[in-house]
This record gives sequence, C-alpha cells and structure tokens, in this order.
Amino acid sequence: MVGSAVVRRLRERGCHDLVLRTSDEVDLISQSSVNDLFSEQKPDVVIFAAARVGGIHANSTYPAEFIYQNLAMATNAVHAAWRHGTKRFLFLGSTCIYPRMAPQPIPEDALMTSPLETTNEAYAVAKIAGLKLCEFYRKQYGVLFHSAMPTNLYGPCDNYHPEHSHVLPALIRRFHEARESGAKSVTIWGSGNPLREFLHVDDLAAGITHLLSLDDPPDMVNIGSGDEISILGLARAIADTVGFTGTIDTDPSKPDGTMRKLSDISRIRDTGWTPKIGLLDGLKSAYDSFLREGKSDTLRAV
Repeated sequence: MVGSAVVRRLRERGCHDLVLRTSDEVDLISQSSVNDLFSEQKPDVVIFAAARVGGIHANSTYPAEFIYQNLAMATNAVHAAWRHGTKRFLFLGSTCIYPRMAPQPIPEDALMTSPLETTNEAYAVAKIAGLKLCEFYRKQYGVLFHSAMPTNLYGPCDNYHPEHSHVLPALIRRFHEARESGAKSVTIWGSGNPLREFLHVDDLAAGITHLLSLDDPPDMVNIGSGDEISILGLARAIADTVGFTGTIDTDPSKPDGTMRKLSDISRIRDTGWTPKIGLLDGLKSAYDSFLREGKSDTLRAV
C-alpha cells in the first residue's frame, strides 16, 4: 500500500528512474540478498516502506515473526545503504513505537519514556531499532539517514485479510460482506471506545516527498492527520460509506489495545507540510478502491 502510493507520487512529480523490487524478488530478511541488491543498483535515495504488519490479532499471535522479520529487514537495509554509498535513506516506522501511556497528542520526544503497549510490543521494538539505526549512522558517519512515523494508514492496495489486516480495512470488508449477505448486525472487537487517528496513504506519500525535499530534516517526525475518531465512530462511518443499515454491536471481551493514540504533527507542520484528505472523503476513496480491486481480482488478503 505505502510503496505503491509513493511510486504514484514520485512518478507524478517526474521521477521515473526508480528501483523497485517485490518481496518475491528480494528477500529483505536475507543479509546477502539485500547486500547484493545495493551492490548492483547503488541507489542514491532509499525509501524503506517494507514491514511485516498486522492488527492486534496478528501482532498477538505472531510476536516472534514480527520482531525478527522487521528487525532483520531494518538492519540489513540500513547497513547495506551505508556500505554502498546511498546518499539518503528514509525509514518508515509507525506511531505504535510510542509508550502506552504517552502524553496526548504524542510528541516525538515521548519515545522510550515508559513501557510499550503489550499487544504490539514486538513490532514496536523492531521499528524503534530501525529508527535508532538511522539516527546513529547519521551521527557517526554523517549520512542523511532519517525516519518518519506514520499513524494508522488506509487507502488503495490495503490488506483486507479477515484476521491479519488493520482495523479500517478489516471493517470495510466486514461491512461490505454484511451488506451483500443481508446480515442484520456486525460485531466489532472491544468496547468501541478507543480513539484512533487515520491518514490516507496518498497524504503519507506527499509527506514523504516533502521530507525528501528538505536539506536538513529532523532525525524523526510523526506523519498523521492530527484528528481522531473512536473505533465505534469509525465503524459507523464505514457502515454509512458502504451502505450497511443494520446494527453495530461491540464485544468487550476482546482487547481494546491502547485507548488513545493521537500523534503530535507540529514538527512536520513546522517544515511546511499538512495533510489534505479528510476521513470521510478518504473512506469513500478507499471503498471505491476496494471494489475496483475486487472486480479486477487484485484485492490483497494475505
């Protein structure tokens, strides 16, 4: 999702000399495969959007895979970039790196000030290591390696797996299928009370290209919408977008995760960037993409 949005943005801005590889073509978990890629291509700029990702269920079920795979990919890519002369490396993390009880909105300085949220700790630890790699390589070697922490993302090419996807695409799929089947109700995990922030992936791509235009970007910045909505409110908005008219029930026996997670985006705003796509417009765009991808048999559900 992120990679395709960044490619669209770069091509719109006239950048066509792009080195693109899928996970089938290069195993980023293999140090030798990553080193071979950098040795052959010697990229000037790297935007590192690769990750093993998922929602609460996936993070809780596969913590070993989440920490190992994300840590291996980060260390392999950052070191290979330095070794082979990459001029600029932008590492993408996630706002889930911040402590469970971080101040709200969450400033970048909250990093590592208290314990993490247990349901995504493995992923968060790996991403923290990645951004620290960039920070310390920049400090020691003088390379322009820096990081951005996107909030919850959605949009074209999202993952709609019924168990492994994030909350927003999972709800799009569930409400769509409920409408299609004529179901009278849909049950969502948890109390519905947690507040979440969502950013359309095309806004993220714009933020990334903006950061790449800065001569001296911060070591790390949050990229978000600056707005939040409850999970129940999100479910209602998606139901309206999809056209589902049944009832929405909650299941408090399921985990809520962090109760609030709003990013402070003042640091990147101060550099001249601001999000453009509101949630309701973004949901309509995302659902349209979901329908198109379903009809063309390109819908991701892995």
